[in-house]
Amino acid sequence: MEYRKFYNGVEIPMLGFGVFQIPEYDQAKKAVLEAFEVGYRLIDTAQSYFNERAVGDALKESGLKRDEVFITTKLWIQDYDNAYDSVMRSVERLGLEKLDLMLLHQPLANYFKAWQDLEKLYEEGVLRSIGMANCYPQVLTDLCESFIIKPMINQVEMHPFFQQDLNLEVMNSYQVVPEAWGPFNEGKRDFFHNEVLAKIGHKYGKSVAQVALRFNLDRGVVVIPKTVHKERMQENFDIFDFKLDAEDFKEIKKLEINVRAIPLSLDDGSSGLNVIM
Repeated sequence: MEYRKFYNGVEIPMLGFGVFQIPEYDQAKKAVLEAFEVGYRLIDTAQSYFNERAVGDALKESGLKRDEVFITTKLWIQDYDNAYDSVMRSVERLGLEKLDLMLLHQPLANYFKAWQDLEKLYEEGVLRSIGMANCYPQVLTDLCESFIIKPMINQVEMHPFFQQDLNLEVMNSYQVVPEAWGPFNEGKRDFFHNEVLAKIGHKYGKSVAQVALRFNLDRGVVVIPKTVHKERMQENFDIFDFKLDAEDFKEIKKLEINVRAIPLSLDDGSSGLNVIM
């Protein structure tokens, strides 16, 4: 496993397992247990995924030591005005005494107030690290310049079709670790049959998915692919025995079309719609 270190010294695995769109308890718990069996030690959930309890129960059943596993969850927009109590409910659902990482799911509504609550929970030791999700460069800059405790990570959509070079540059300038959700473009635009990625994969004996994950890892980006199929979990995990070369990067850079797979919501959360990664 490869790791990134936050500016506060906490380490996060660079490959994790996401549980977006697995709300059913038994399926989510089974998927997380299988991910643990494969070797994943970073699990990424959220309040809006409705499977925090399944993740926590899977961790208990796995027999893994608490310090072997890194658990991330995210605070949903409707709770930003009462972030402190909402975070504590997530901690309870996960069955933990402290949480490795809590993110604000979108920079909407009263997210400055919510960030202040995350700062307090971090200072109290309930949260080992805090961060953001879905921040554009200007929003991330505003947060980093406005608070003493700046975000430690920014989780955004990032893949060969949407490479986010400017966002990466801003994150690196503030020592904010980048993390990619949707590293396969949600399978859109025939992603898994892309000729450029397939050709690169052939050179290393790897799949399109493995090349896409390695592309982000080689840029210092944490990745959290999601699947409910154990064979795919194993395939996604098998990416630590190769690295892309300069020519590979040159070809992948040509795939940039600057189009999201899932548009960011402009809703303030009051409707309960537009839940994104």
